[in-house]
Amino acid sequence: MADSDNSRTLSTVTQGDLHSFVAASFPTHPELAGRLTGPLDIQNDDLAFVIWQQWCAARHQLIESCPRQQGLEKRLLAMVGTPSEAPEAWKVADGEIGYSEAIQEEERAAVMEDELAERLWYTPAESIVGVSVKLDAMLAKWQPSASSDEYPWPQLRSVIADLLEIDAEVSSRGSFRRQVTAAMQGAIHGV
Repeated sequence: MADSDNSRTLSTVTQGDLHSFVAASFPTHPELAGRLTGPLDIQNDDLAFVIWQQWCAARHQLIESCPRQQGLEKRLLAMVGTPSEAPEAWKVADGEIGYSEAIQEEERAAVMEDELAERLWYTPAESIVGVSVKLDAMLAKWQPSASSDEYPWPQLRSVIADLLEIDAEVSSRGSFRRQVTAAMQGAIHGV
């Protein structure tokens, strides 16, 4: 354990929710996120995509609230020690720095992120992009890291990349077909 970053003991306030914090802290895979922010024809036509955007905003809020709460916890521990050592001093210092409010903010953000994730899972995708963003949310929520090489995470990222490639190819063919059809109609009507 000497080489491990995980060799320190966490405070009792943080220990219980470590797994949730770790799971919520990793962003989506960078390559996928970059591809999903580009112009997509289907974006607002697929309710799954719209909900995914809302989920991303909620997830971002959750990820930002975690270090804020942890920083306040660290500050509070430095000021007065643990709640069991000095419960009254803890309450006073907590009121001054807003630690309990930060905990509540983090809890609200976690509930919102979970609710939107559930809504996303149960919303039928209407496009390849919709399927891709649902998989992306699953990866972001549960993979141990954004670049995990453990099964099944690289395979799932590959599936998402394939789906987006197919969607881009189909979209470009559709765009080409629309251009050809318009040109043919123009030629027929002498335009």
